[in-house]
Formats: sequence, structure tokens, C-alpha cells
Amino acid sequence: MKRTHTCNVLRKADVGTQVTLVGWVDTLRDHGGIQFVDLRDRKGVTQIVFDPQHTAFKEDLHHLRHESVIEVSGVVVARGEAEVNAKLPTGEIEVTAERLVIHNIAETPPFPLEDEKAEKVSEDLRLQYRFLDLRRPAMYRNLEIRSKAAKATRDYLDGQDFLEIETPCLFKSTPEGAREFLVPSRIHPGKFYALAQSPQQYKQMLMVAGIERYYQLARCFRDEDLRADRQPEFTQIDIEMSFIDREDMYALIEGLVARIWKDCLGVDIPTPFPRMTYRDAMDQYGVDKPDTRFELKIEDFSDCFRNSQFKVFQSTVDSGGVVKAFNAKGLADATQGEMRDLENGAKAMGAKGLAFIRITPEGEWKSPILKFFSEDELAELKERLDIGNGDLVFFAAADWERACSILGRVRLDAGKLLQQRGRISIPEDQFNFLWVIEFPLMLFDEEAGRYVAAHHPFTSPVEEDIPLLDSDPKAVRGQHYDCVLNGMEIAGGSIRIHQPALQKKVFEDFLQIPKDVVEERFGYMLKAFRYGAPPHGGIALGFDRLASTLAGRSHIRDVIAFPKTQRGQDLMNDAPSPAGPAQLRALHIEVNEIED
Repeated sequence: MKRTHTCNVLRKADVGTQVTLVGWVDTLRDHGGIQFVDLRDRKGVTQIVFDPQHTAFKEDLHHLRHESVIEVSGVVVARGEAEVNAKLPTGEIEVTAERLVIHNIAETPPFPLEDEKAEKVSEDLRLQYRFLDLRRPAMYRNLEIRSKAAKATRDYLDGQDFLEIETPCLFKSTPEGAREFLVPSRIHPGKFYALAQSPQQYKQMLMVAGIERYYQLARCFRDEDLRADRQPEFTQIDIEMSFIDREDMYALIEGLVARIWKDCLGVDIPTPFPRMTYRDAMDQYGVDKPDTRFELKIEDFSDCFRNSQFKVFQSTVDSGGVVKAFNAKGLADATQGEMRDLENGAKAMGAKGLAFIRITPEGEWKSPILKFFSEDELAELKERLDIGNGDLVFFAAADWERACSILGRVRLDAGKLLQQRGRISIPEDQFNFLWVIEFPLMLFDEEAGRYVAAHHPFTSPVEEDIPLLDSDPKAVRGQHYDCVLNGMEIAGGSIRIHQPALQKKVFEDFLQIPKDVVEERFGYMLKAFRYGAPPHGGIALGFDRLASTLAGRSHIRDVIAFPKTQRGQDLMNDAPSPAGPAQLRALHIEVNEIED
């Protein structure tokens, strides 16, 4: 089987050339006894012409079906001027077949493989027959761009003197953060590995080992509820460096992202990326991963309503909360159903309701709460929010974080409605990168009654804030940084703690992990730090999200060859599946049925 060309390369200059092509039967057509086959491989399509009188394959033509695998030898000829297909790169030629080998006759596929038709088919059916779904040109392009992004990553980091090093997937269970997948050990009955959520501790050990510059395209595992951008197993570009500060990391990642976008899309990404503090991101956009492709910024009106006659706002400010608002310019024509959806989104973020003022096209202000506002309060709202006819203003009154989050959700939902109406533009091909910095090191969990790490427990505090650890932990900033693209967090990392005493203090004094648990889970790490740990930091980029963004897809499942469903199932091979009695006995496991 000596293929001379792929199905996307033959042109008019090749007329008269003897060729051999292989691939799948994309379409079959009978024009007055002459059989036409569009032959498809992973590169493209070439039209093959079969004369049924040709004795070499006269009988074989009766057996051909869509998606059958064939090999064809013949001569390239030019199509007549009226027969040229301008939609195909090979549309000026065709191959007159002289020999046909049928390698495999296909059954009728359960769904059409044309991109436009397949997209309308149930995703579960396409996942069940993923080996067919991946034959579609669109799916091939997704995997191709993922492959290009991986190559660009390796090429760039190799040029920056990094070593690609694999770390184990079987790790020690350290149940802090996301739920882990546990793997029973046959050799050590009753003991378990955990599938690594990330190579975090391993890569820090590599820094202690003196590697200095490490990366890998790491497989990671988290037993979490799934959604469009989450899978139980995923890939991240994992990076760690020694003797660096945050500025070094910003420059490295900006260079990497620029290289990936250039190699994959031919797009020049401007650097350096803008930077925004966590506080400003929450204050202005209501979220720590803001989509800056459109405005609708949130404003704080706490001072304005401190002495208001509207008791809901006034009492919120008195109790230490805030009053915030933003103007969804041009959205006064929102329907009752749309307003209900906006309110439900606000309630999902902890709101009891959604206060608003609607300004009609004629300039009339309408709202159930309008009667409680003074003329001065309305004047300040109008000036600061640039309120005009046809606008819709939303409010949130709550503690700072909740008020920000409520309006952050409403802002995104309102932005989608305005885009649907053509009143704002949120271009898919615009790439707004942003660093969000100066996160709090720790957050207080009211439910648990203790502090939890805002990022992870290995994040180093900002040096000048270390004295505040004992007196005002909430004010301590972490050396944590997120890279955000169009409202998505595509990377997150931090400068790490490398002093054993400080790391132990964070574990025990602030996260309140008991000493024996610290020793059990992290004892080896604290021991390693006592043997000369360099200052170091790292970052992980969500590779699946990067690939889906590059491919213009909203679901990361579209850029993963064999993804799981939102119920964590592989429908193609019916996983997960029961284990046999002998397997369970070898692992010293007994399965008990649990009633729903």
C-alpha cells in the first residue's frame, strides 16, 4: 500500500500524473452509469471517476458504501470548465481510476458525518460512536490545533532552557481541595494511592533537587461534578522555576502564549498583558476573571446611600456592607422572561431579589424602589452611571464579596442580552489577556470556622505583608497570579513558600491542620525544605481550555479525543464498569449495594 499523495494536494499542475490514493468513501454518485466517489482522508477530498465497464473493478463497484475504506490507483485529469468545484482545493482535477482495492466495507453509520448535520445529532450518540465522530473534518481540525499548541509549547519552553520531566500519576492522598480519585493497592491491602490532582508537590521537589526549570504536559485527575469546561481527567501545561520572582513568570507566560497564538492562528498577541488587582477586578467586574471585551462596569454607591431613606440600602451600609450598581445601557426593553432569568442568576449568587430602575425610551424612570430615593441620590446615579433613555440599572446590597458576585453574574447575563440585540459587540476573535494579581493569601471559611488557602497552602505571602500574618491575616496578600482570557481563567500559579518554618506555620497556625496530619501528609516536603530549598514559583495553564479557545469551541470535550460525559461516563467503551469478584478479592475490597 504505497500512497503517493494525500487527498488534498493534487492540483492542475499534476494532470497526467499516475497516483495512488487511500481513504474513506465520503460520497457516492451515479451519473449516467459513470460512478463518482469523493475519497476522503485526514487532509481533504479528491474526486475519483470510475468507468463501470473497466474490467479491473466492474464487480467491486456494486459493493461500495459510504465510509468504506478503499485504495485507488489512476491518472490525474483536468475537469471540464463547467465541472470545476471551487469549494474544494482539489476542485480543478479528478482521478480516473484504473485499479480499486476495497480494504473494508462499512456498515451504514448511525448518524451523518457531514459537519453541519452531525452537529445537530445528540452528543451522547456521537460520543458512543466517537471513532466515527472524529472522522469529521471539524473534529480533525480541533485535534490538529491541539497538537500544534502542544508543539509550540514544547518548542518555546525548550528554547527557554526547560527540561520536560514526567511525574507520577499515582500519588499520596492529601484531601485538601478537590475530591480525589482513590486507587486501591493490591500489594498493600487497605492502603490507597490517589490520582494526582496536579504535580504540585512533585514539581516543588524538583526545585529542591536543583532542576531549576521544569515543565510537562501533565495529566491531572479530579473527582468533581462535571460541566462544559471540566473533565475528570484533564491536561495542564505545568511549569516551575527556581530563583525567579513574579515579573519573571509574567514575561515567560506572555512569551509562551504569544508563541502558541502565532503558531496556531497566525495572530500576534500584544504583550505585556494588562494587570489588575483582585480587589479592582471584583469591584469593577464582580468576578476575579473579568471579561474586558465589553464595559458595563460596576460602581460603589455605599457613601451615596449611607443616610438614605431606603432602609434596605442604609442598613446594609451601617452593618459594614456595600451598595453597588451598574448600568446595562440600552436594555430597558428587557422582557419579563428575561428579567426573571436575570433575577434567578442573581439569586444563584446569594441575592434575595434583584433591585432595578428602568428608564423608558421617553425618559420616564420606573421602579418599585424609586419612591425611596431622594433627588440627590437619583442625580448622583444619573451622573456616575451616565444614565440615559432606554437604560436599565441594577443594584446589589450585601457584604462586599456577595454584592460584587451578584452584579458580576447579572453583568455577564445582561451583556449576552445586549449582544443578541446588537447593542454591544463581544467578538469571538478578540483575545483580551489580563493578569489578575494581589489575591488574599487566605479566606476565612465561616462554616468551617477557620482560614482556608485562597489558592493553595504552598503560596508565599507578599514579603512586606508577612508581619501581618499574626495580627491581621485577612489583609495578607499572596504572591498568586491568574492569567485571564475573555472571562476565563486559563492559568494560575504563585511564588511558593520555600522556608520550612513559614510553611509549617501556615499549615498549623492558620489552616489549623493538626501536627500529626501535617507530618503524615507533608512531612517529606518540610524535610526536603530543610536541605536547601531555593526560592521558586510556578504556574499551570489549562491546556484543554487553551485548545478549545484556539479552535473556537465552547466545550473542551470537542478538543479531547475521548472525553467523558457530564456524568463521568465514556459511552464508547461503557466505562466505568463493574469489577469482577476475583479482581475485588485481590484488592481486598467488598462492594455493598446502597439503596437510593
